[in-house]
Amino acid sequence: MEKEHKISYHDIANYNDLDETEKILFDKANDIRQRAYAPYSNFTVGCAVLLENGEIVTGSNQENAAYPSGLCAERTAMFWIGANYPDVKIKKLFVIGAPREAVSSVPIPPCGACRQAILEYEAKQENGIEIYFASLGGAIYKTSSIRDLLPFSFDASYL
Repeated sequence: MEKEHKISYHDIANYNDLDETEKILFDKANDIRQRAYAPYSNFTVGCAVLLENGEIVTGSNQENAAYPSGLCAERTAMFWIGANYPDVKIKKLFVIGAPREAVSSVPIPPCGACRQAILEYEAKQENGIEIYFASLGGAIYKTSSIRDLLPFSFDASYL
């Protein structure tokens, strides 16, 4: 029997359609993207994460000559939060990625490894995290949980 799974997401036309908090997250993700260390792929990613206490934590991708042993922007931010704010819930995660010299791009979602890491934090806090993935100057997509992007997820309930 064939079944179909649909996801729900919001399509935000552009930066001007974001609220003030979302604009701050977009700007911080875009700013930190400029500091990504990506000499091998030249694909730079920035991430800004809003915590329930109002703190905003940022991260950028960090590559390594022993490619692919670097780390994505989302996980640099999430793991720092886990180490420094272990009991503070994550509300929103904003990610922007594009080739280093690009002036426009398409929305770039978190990779599979990042989706799995975000899923772990959602399970830990027993609450969804709003995920925004944006292009440099155009469309932005928003989901209410990583489960929208990872429908057949593997979590601790299987262990």
